[in-house]
Amino acid sequence: MIAIIGGSGFIGTRLSLRLFQSNKSFEIVDKAPSGFFPDKVLSADVRQPLTLNFSTEPIAFINLAAEHRDDVRPLSLYDEVNVNGAKNICDLARSRSVNKIIFTSSVAVYGFAQPGIDESGAIAPFNDYGRTKWEAEQVYIKWQAEDPLKRTLVIIRPTVVFGERNRGNVFNLLRQIASGKFVMVGDGANRKSMAYVENVAAFLEYSLNFKTGVHIYNYIDKPDFTMNALVAHVNYLLGRAAPTRFRLPFSIGFLVGFVFDLIAKITKKKFAISAIRVKKFCANSVYESAIDSTGFTPPVPLMDAIKRTVHFEFIEDHRAEQVFYSE
Repeated sequence: MIAIIGGSGFIGTRLSLRLFQSNKSFEIVDKAPSGFFPDKVLSADVRQPLTLNFSTEPIAFINLAAEHRDDVRPLSLYDEVNVNGAKNICDLARSRSVNKIIFTSSVAVYGFAQPGIDESGAIAPFNDYGRTKWEAEQVYIKWQAEDPLKRTLVIIRPTVVFGERNRGNVFNLLRQIASGKFVMVGDGANRKSMAYVENVAAFLEYSLNFKTGVHIYNYIDKPDFTMNALVAHVNYLLGRAAPTRFRLPFSIGFLVGFVFDLIAKITKKKFAISAIRVKKFCANSVYESAIDSTGFTPPVPLMDAIKRTVHFEFIEDHRAEQVFYSE
């Protein structure tokens, strides 16, 4: 049996569906219910010591639980969920003699890195999310080193993950394009690496077969789009050839984000626009990965993944179905 910690969320639900379809036994550990597999959920919060009554003994933990939004308050939640949660999961693995842990980290551990950075790149997180993901990696590495001939650790660092039902940054971008009111900040020549949720879930499943040792991989679906190319492709999928009509220089866009930060601080409200989000939008975020060396082939090409997402969200009618909120 495979225990999916944080399995009620966006990636966890997609992974659960894959495991269900391939007749693999799994249970979900989450503080939130699952809209797809309610009878498989064990309620627990990774911030607390974990004592769980599994139906059968687990052979692997897949940890997807994370605090990851840009606007989390208090900031201590990043440490409580990401770092202390890792410690509690390792303690549970020791107590249940589980020798395989798969952990979803993030390319945020590299910070604003030079384009083309791979798994050997320098660690330089610029925010608490990236910092605590890196610290959590060290917790798991220490766990594996306690019994290196028996224990398997897989650390997967995805770039931004998108797909049907997600209500994160990529969806917000697609929604703006679909509305016809999209404003490009900067020249749009910056490139973005992306990861489709089905492919990430497929690699998580694939990594269950890895042997003992520590395995660290970035996860990216190629090719990398420029923002201009992505906007043009989405417009094409929506049946229009509309160019980007409105553009703002980065300096003005960043100032607008800063103003929203001030308003948020005064009103205690959250907004979709912030200075850090404008900076992230305009930055190059291009990564490389050694995943090809594992023999893994993503089941969905990136162009098809974008088409699936755009059709599901903006052409078909799925308004009554469950969605997931994340960055």
